[in-house]
Amino acid sequence: MNKIDVLDKGFIALVDYMGSDLSVVNAARISFNKQKEHLDESDEKLIEYLVNHEHLSPFRHQYVTFHVKAPIFVFRQWMKHKIGSDFNEISGRYTNLSGVEYYVPDIFRKQHKDNKQGSEGIIDDNTHAQLLLSISCENAVKSYNDLIALGVCREQARCVLPLNMYSEVYWTVSLQAAAHFVRLRKDVHAQKEIQDYAVAVEDILTTIYPLSLKYLANKA
Repeated sequence: MNKIDVLDKGFIALVDYMGSDLSVVNAARISFNKQKEHLDESDEKLIEYLVNHEHLSPFRHQYVTFHVKAPIFVFRQWMKHKIGSDFNEISGRYTNLSGVEYYVPDIFRKQHKDNKQGSEGIIDDNTHAQLLLSISCENAVKSYNDLIALGVCREQARCVLPLNMYSEVYWTVSLQAAAHFVRLRKDVHAQKEIQDYAVAVEDILTTIYPLSLKYLANKA
């Protein structure tokens, strides 16, 4: 599972990784000047113990690099996860953005009645909402191209492009930080769109670090 499609045009793909569940337990056992070459039942118990007692430094020796395509408003939330994370993003200063893509939801949710930052249900006229958003995106692209044609520099012309525009980043993150991201952003209080990415991150991490994710996803 090296690539997972997310939302209408987004994805997350595994680029590279370092370490394994075995490297977690070896990082812990170095305290006793011991190492192992193969995992067994005692190693799962050790991983569970480390997580339950918040001895989390052994989970900071493993790193994963992802290639992520997501709407900018998703990345605004994602990039709050700074500890143990590094991001490199496509630049609108170096790249002409006239061919960018936009996220158009299948379903537009209502504002939550009690939670000021949340949403619930479906609006009555979903088709009209999709039309309005699509028109806005088309106008934004036209305005961007018109500004470029006027000779406006790329770094200023991009000002007209909206938050649902897709961007792409390389995200390199420690195992502990990635599990922390999953736990927070899979939560029902997180925005639905970033929840979808958190599920995809967890699915990929589980293929690499199955024992660690079994316990970290709930505690990291």
